[in-house]
Amino acid sequence: MLESMTGYGSAERIENGIRVLAELRSVNNRFAEISVKLPRQLSNYELEAREQVRSRFQRGKISVFIQVQADRDMQIPVVVNPSKVQAYRELLETVRSEAGIESPVSLEHLLRFSEIFDTESSAADNSELLWSIVKPALLEAVEAMKVMRRKEGDELSLDFAGRIAGIETTLAGIARLALDNLEQIRKRLAAKVESVAGKDIAYSRDRLEIELVLAADKLDITEELTRFASHNKFFLEELHNDESGTGRKLNFLLQEQLREANTIASKSQNAEISQQIVHVKEELEKIREQLQNIE
Repeated sequence: MLESMTGYGSAERIENGIRVLAELRSVNNRFAEISVKLPRQLSNYELEAREQVRSRFQRGKISVFIQVQADRDMQIPVVVNPSKVQAYRELLETVRSEAGIESPVSLEHLLRFSEIFDTESSAADNSELLWSIVKPALLEAVEAMKVMRRKEGDELSLDFAGRIAGIETTLAGIARLALDNLEQIRKRLAAKVESVAGKDIAYSRDRLEIELVLAADKLDITEELTRFASHNKFFLEELHNDESGTGRKLNFLLQEQLREANTIASKSQNAEISQQIVHVKEELEKIREQLQNIE
């Protein structure tokens, strides 16, 4: 089963007054390149988030975005830290005294320092609680993108199968043309020898037959057509392979198909065969372009 490297997945979770949105975007890339953007309080979990994604994808440039915010209908408990309030008040009193300011320290001045407020749990507890909500959302987004990449892979698989079927039809026609072409070349060479030798020059007809066989062998494309058909068969089988590295295997087979096509083109001395093989190479190039997006 093919998997495209282009995809998108998202998931949203609301739990304990916290809303989490996880988004993943993926484009084609030679290797697995994963970037993760997490809220500051989850920075310690960046490596784990990256590994969760890497374990599901072999190739692609993948961007992960995690947003966290308090749900509007729910509140996160907040308490005042008395010691910090006292420390900041004393600091402000010192500044006021040293600056010769007569105005007293007010609540407005203290509220400028967000450090005077704490959540009821510690920062470590908060990050652990937050990750317990973020991780399921991340995994859900990963699976959503996996599904999308597989759907696109299915579409590409259908396209590849259709093109390979068309190539097979063209190669069957080339095989028929090649049989007629060999006989025509044989007759043409024999006629040339007869015209040059004439009746006054003795030559060995057995030797002529050997030379004709050698010439025909150099132009014979049966072997190339057989190998081409074999590559096509393995290509179609690989489209339904669930193992990793399918994209690389298909690229290898495509290179071999192009090699056989080029050999057929170089050996053929028939204009119609040359024209048909050009069409085959065009189809293979279209497959090559699409293969760049296969994992």
